[in-house]
Amino acid sequence: MSMANRIRSTIPVARNVLISHRSNPSSSKSFATKAPVKTEKIKVPVAMYGGCANYASALYLAATKAKQLNKVESELLDLVEATKKSPTFFQFTKDLSVPSDIRSKALKDICDQAKFSDVMKNFLVVLAENGRLRHVDSIAKRFSELTMAHRGELQATATTVIPLPPAEEKELKETLQEILGQGITVKLEQKIDPNILGGIIVEFGQKVFDMSIRTRARQMERFLREPVNI
Repeated sequence: MSMANRIRSTIPVARNVLISHRSNPSSSKSFATKAPVKTEKIKVPVAMYGGCANYASALYLAATKAKQLNKVESELLDLVEATKKSPTFFQFTKDLSVPSDIRSKALKDICDQAKFSDVMKNFLVVLAENGRLRHVDSIAKRFSELTMAHRGELQATATTVIPLPPAEEKELKETLQEILGQGITVKLEQKIDPNILGGIIVEFGQKVFDMSIRTRARQMERFLREPVNI
């Protein structure tokens, strides 16, 4: 069976597995919903946990209160991109031997030159002072999850050994859209990983549906290694 046919035969299976979880109320309530902006009380659109998530949530609240969410998101993404393009700047963000006051001053200068918002400037200074600047990439990813949830968007990832044909990609996206319901826009990203051997792995929200040949082979191997009772 060709690789394309393997993928094609896997999509209906993926659809059935995904739809089978629709009856679980928690499967939809935990996903992104549009967050109405209320001046009296602002909340993060989805609950997240962990150190990077806490910083991302704090930045989201500060940016939302300042009505600069889109600007801060753009600034944060620009900063992350700068670390990828400049080895010197990348090393600066990772080097804990640099005194916090020097890091803070350097960041203020960078923010002034880039004309970043005060929200972003203050946030980066806090990261520098707390020795968390080296986690800015992870924080940016969690922040993007919050801004997507605010816009009613959800990032989903489909991992296969070769790119999904357009028809299968469309079917998978429609299945996810059906599960999540109205008001959610699915952003589907494809990843290629020959190591999964075949099949598909679908990730969205906190859920992972692993229907790869690699995982099935490992499950079969564990089954065959179990003692046989005669």
